[in-house]
Amino acid sequence: MQIVFHIGANCTDGDRLVRSLVKNSDALALQGVSIPPHARYRKLLRETIQTLAGSAPAPDTRDILVDEIIGDTEAERLVMSNSTFICLPPRVFEGGQFYGLLEMKLRALKLLFPNDDIELFLALRNPATFIPAVFEQARTKNFGAFMEGIDPTSLRWSQVITRIRAIAPTAKVTVWCNEDTPLIWGDILQQMIGDAAPEPPIGEFDLLSTIMSPEGMSRFQAYLATRPPKTNLQMRRVIAAFLDKYALHDEVEEEVDLPGWDAHLVDHLTRIYEDDVKHIAGLDGVTFLEP
Repeated sequence: MQIVFHIGANCTDGDRLVRSLVKNSDALALQGVSIPPHARYRKLLRETIQTLAGSAPAPDTRDILVDEIIGDTEAERLVMSNSTFICLPPRVFEGGQFYGLLEMKLRALKLLFPNDDIELFLALRNPATFIPAVFEQARTKNFGAFMEGIDPTSLRWSQVITRIRAIAPTAKVTVWCNEDTPLIWGDILQQMIGDAAPEPPIGEFDLLSTIMSPEGMSRFQAYLATRPPKTNLQMRRVIAAFLDKYALHDEVEEEVDLPGWDAHLVDHLTRIYEDDVKHIAGLDGVTFLEP
């Protein structure tokens, strides 16, 4: 079976991806693609991994898990999403390491699905906004304790991906920038669903509708009805043009308010991130989705 898992990152998704995916579940079930609601697997996988505590599972554990997740349906591809799979926000920098729990979680996933083809999906986010967002969700007031001595300028998503490749070298890894998701939402859905994905997938503009005014969405849909783009590139240009005019600024503009941070540091982190993304796009064994 193909096990497709969107594993993060924190503060990039807000469960919008899983909600859009599930909208396609009924149509895809007949084609061997199972997209169950997250209530069927998130707690189950978390508790199973905690119970294993690094040890090998019983021989029938995998089949029991699959039966619990997909029920009596026949499936060749199982699609799941949990942007906090690696860890919850308070533990992102635990032990002075960025996603220090990554290896343990992926090793457990491999143990649970030893003979399945695993595909991992990961959204990246500019540390200049990622760190403040995760800190806010961690619900702690001590920023220094939260960072555990980590220098924000040292964060590299490329190192996280290299670690993923090291622990799961046979897994397919697909990544994209959170900042680009409004432009490539349909592509992300299609990549996760696989070859059976409808064209376009249901929920293609779910994310767009949350950051564009109702008037803008209405005009956008009317434009598509009369002048449908012929290529993905044309579609992205249309989306970008409408966002430029109708974006909800409170949804797309982010204020950074952390102790000791200023505009210079934010700009510096952004430049580091942009260089890191260019490096990631060229990594072997990684599919990078871009506008």
